[in-house]
Formats: sequence, C-alpha cells, structure tokens
Amino acid sequence: MECNHILVRFGELTTKGKNRKLFIRKLCQNTKEILNSFQNLKYELSFDRMYILLNGEDAKAVCRQLKTVFGIHSFSLCYQVKSDLESIKEACLHVIENNPGNTFKIDTKRNDKEFPMQSHDINTAIAGHVFHHTSKELKVDVHHPDILVKVELRKEFTYVMDNVILGAGGYPVGIGGKALLMLSGGIDSPVAGYLTLKRGVDIECIHYASPPYTSDLAREKVLDLVDVLRHYTHGKITVHIVPFTELQLAVYEHCEESYAMTVMRRMMYRIAQGVATKK
Repeated sequence: MECNHILVRFGELTTKGKNRKLFIRKLCQNTKEILNSFQNLKYELSFDRMYILLNGEDAKAVCRQLKTVFGIHSFSLCYQVKSDLESIKEACLHVIENNPGNTFKIDTKRNDKEFPMQSHDINTAIAGHVFHHTSKELKVDVHHPDILVKVELRKEFTYVMDNVILGAGGYPVGIGGKALLMLSGGIDSPVAGYLTLKRGVDIECIHYASPPYTSDLAREKVLDLVDVLRHYTHGKITVHIVPFTELQLAVYEHCEESYAMTVMRRMMYRIAQGVATKK
C-alpha cells in the first residue's frame, strides 16, 4: 500500500462567505505555481479540501514547499482507498503496523452521511479488525495515543492518515491587493513584510542605498532578506533600489541638523508613494 496523496485543509478560508470561491481559487493557483517543478502532480478540489496525487513525486520535497503556501491551514500525507469498510480497515491496520507505539486511536470523520454506519461504529469496527490482525501488543488510548489514525470518509474515496502538518496559515498571497514595503535591512521591516504577505497582500520592496555611507554588504543583506520572503511568493517579489546619496547630502546642506533625519524620512515616504502610485 502506497501513501500517494496529500490532503490539504483550507482553515479560515472556508469562513469567507460569498468570497470563498475566489479565495480558494487563488489558493489553488498559488499552490500550483509554487509546486510547478513537480511535473507529475495531479490536483482535485472539493468544498473544503484540496487533494494532491503525488504520482511518483518526492513526498518530503512537496511537503517542504507546501509549508510556504499562505492560505493552507494544515495538510496530511494519506492513503486513498475505496469507501467500503474492508478497504478502510486494511488501510488503518497498515498505518498502525508501520508506526511505532503500543496505543492507538481511530478518529473517523464521516462526510458521506449516506454511509450505513455512524462514526463511532466505524471506529469500533476498525479497532476490532486491528486487534484481530495485528502482530503488535496494542491498547486503545482515546486521550494520548501513540498512534492517532484519522479517517475522512467521503462519497467516492476515503482518506486514511496518521499525521497533520501545520501550514503557513493566513490568506492566499494576492487576494488582498498590493503594497510597497520599505525594507531597511533590520528585523522589523522583513517581519512586517512576512505578516503582510500572510494576510494575502502581494508586496514589492523599496530600499534606499547611500554609498559610501551604506556599504555593498548592507545592500546584499537586503537582497538576502527579500530572497527569504520570496519563499512565500513563488519567487515573485520586485525590489526597487533607490540611490539616495545626493538627496541625503542636499538635506544636510540645506536643513538644520536637528530636522535632517525627519526630512530624509519624509523624502523616503514621498519617493515610496510615487513608486506605489505608478505600480
């Protein structure tokens, strides 16, 4: 039995009312773009889930990339089986046999309400099958199990998993418009950029370079910070490097020293506003 699917959960996107379809469509687009190097992946969308068929691709590598997609609440590597009780039993037994631990719990979510058994009865039937066929000494622990097997029972297929990997959360990048980030090279501005991206706002960056008062090393540091942020935007962040030396010297020449810093910041805001307006 091969663990060949990833089940993706949307989280807070499902609360967006009339805009929900727009949010989910954008999330799917972003996910496909960030995973575009994996040519064999196949995607399927339902009301509250996205299913990714690995189709031979490296599961660990795909999961590393999925962790950087804003809008994904969590995801799980899982087994896809037919929605009949015997297939589900065998999949759960396979998961338990291949995981370390002496206690387990079955947790079934029955999305297909036409299935002839209630969730509790499904849990009981699976647990009985496990006890009857396992090669391990096992006990049920509903509070702190060593192995938690989650079962999502749907109309056509059922998904069996033993893991939940937290995603980046937030909203899909691009759903909340655009903003220009003034990137200084300190810690505050890249953190602000990260949090802005997480709320679905696409960003460009602007940095003011004043050689020889600022070094090439400072410029490279800014570009390195942008590369970190690009992990969350499938590589698409434009950086505007503004030569600021002449303007800085003019400010110091024509302004009182006590006002120089305030005036320079005001000029930075005006330049940023001009760039943002044109974009």
